[in-house]
Amino acid sequence: MIESQELVKFDRAHFKSFGNSTLDFEVVYYLHTADYNKYMDTQQAINLGIMDAFEREGIEFAYPTQTIYMGK
Repeated sequence: MIESQELVKFDRAHFKSFGNSTLDFEVVYYLHTADYNKYMDTQQAINLGIMDAFEREGIEFAYPTQTIYMGK
């Protein structure tokens, strides 16, 4: 998925750590251009591709929630 993007070289991906409410992964890839807009477009395409792959596999994300009670 990552190397299917133009000018991208995948380096590595690892399970990095446990956060307070997260499982943290690190994905490293190199984009062979200095064009910042191209970088942002590519990063978005990769992140959305990862989300799509998780959805296809039935992997769901639990997002932290807060309940706020307001007095009258």
